[in-house]
Amino acid sequence: MRILVTNDDGYNAAGIEALVAVLRPLGDITVVAPETNCSGASNSLTLRRPLSVRQAANGFFFVNGTPSDCVHVALTGLLDFRPDLVVSGINNGANMGEDTLYSGTVAAASEGYLFGVPSIAFSLLSREWQHLDTAAQVAHELVVRFRDQPWASPLLLNVNIPSVPYRELTGFRATRLGRRHPSEPVIRSTTPYGETVYWIGPVGRPLDGGLDTDFGATESLAVSLTPLRLDLTDHAQAQAVAQWVQA
Repeated sequence: MRILVTNDDGYNAAGIEALVAVLRPLGDITVVAPETNCSGASNSLTLRRPLSVRQAANGFFFVNGTPSDCVHVALTGLLDFRPDLVVSGINNGANMGEDTLYSGTVAAASEGYLFGVPSIAFSLLSREWQHLDTAAQVAHELVVRFRDQPWASPLLLNVNIPSVPYRELTGFRATRLGRRHPSEPVIRSTTPYGETVYWIGPVGRPLDGGLDTDFGATESLAVSLTPLRLDLTDHAQAQAVAQWVQA
C-alpha cells in the first residue's frame, strides 16, 4: 500500500512524525507537507508565485505553500505513482463542526479526495499534544482496517480523537458534523507603533452537540468518524431559486 502523508502544522510537527512512525510498517510512505504551520489555510492554493519543494534529512518533502498545495503538487507531478491513500495529520487540535471549513488538515485530505484518492484527516483534541500516542494508535488501527477492508469508492473521512489514554476511549462512532455558536468577538490590541490590530477570537461553544455529532462523540470519549462531501449545492433550495429567478 502506498500512502501519501501530509498535514497543516508543518513537516517538523510532532503529529506528523508520530503518524509516519505508526504507518511505516503498513506500506510505502511518502511525506509532502508544508514548510511552516498553515493552520486555518482551508483549501487555498498558491497561484501567484512558484512553489519550491525540498527534502529534509529524514526524507520528508516540504513545500513553501499550503496543505492543499502539498497534495496538489504531489499528485500532479512530484510523485511518479498514484497513492492508495492520503492521510493528513495528526493535527494539533480538533477539527469539528464548522471548523472543518477552515482546517488545513481537512483541506489537505479533501485535495486528495478531489483527485479520487481515498483520504483521511486525523485530529487530536488537545492543543498540547497530550496523549499523542492515543491518536497515533487510532490512526494505525483505522489505516489497517482500510488496508484489509478498502472502501468500495473513494471517501473523505474526518477523524477526531479525544486526548485521553487509549484505554479510556469508549469506542469508535460514525457521526455527523455538529455546529457551534458564533465565534467570540475579535481581540483588539495596539502595536508598539500605536496601530490598532485585531486577533481572531476563540471558537464558540457547541450549539448542536447531540450524541450523533462529532462534538457529542468526543465528549463521551469516543473517536468521531465523520464522512464529508464537497458538494456545497443546497439541493433543497434549488426549486425555490428556480421559481424566484423566473418570477
